[in-house]
Amino acid sequence: MIDEKDLAIIRCLQEDSSTPFTEIARRLKVSESTIRKRVEKLRKDGVIKKFTIIVEPSKMGLNTVAIVGIDVDPQKLLEVADKLCKIPETRYVATSTGDHMIMTEIWTRDGKELTKVISEKIGTIDGVKKICPAIILEKLKE
Repeated sequence: MIDEKDLAIIRCLQEDSSTPFTEIARRLKVSESTIRKRVEKLRKDGVIKKFTIIVEPSKMGLNTVAIVGIDVDPQKLLEVADKLCKIPETRYVATSTGDHMIMTEIWTRDGKELTKVISEKIGTIDGVKKICPAIILEKLKE
């Protein structure tokens, strides 16, 4: 069970996962070893899955970001999701309820490349019935 200190540690790391444990310890008024041990336990328990970075796609030449809803034959759901995970342009893939069975985020250089990914990589997967892309204009919160 996680407590308020653990939640505070998680909030610090969510703001910036590169924050040194010494800085988190100073903010929370505990020792660095306390932070290190708690983070290790949170990792061991699966609360913290991994440390990562958030990049700005446009700074990498990827100027088109789209959320794409995909409907599939129900018996092919996991097979299609697995194939979508293997497409390099997909940044995340999730099964979902609601309007679409699978939701993905795709980053490409431009609309032409997005069209190519949708038609040639996603549209050719056996079991895909409908593809509904929505281009992101501006991300307001990460």
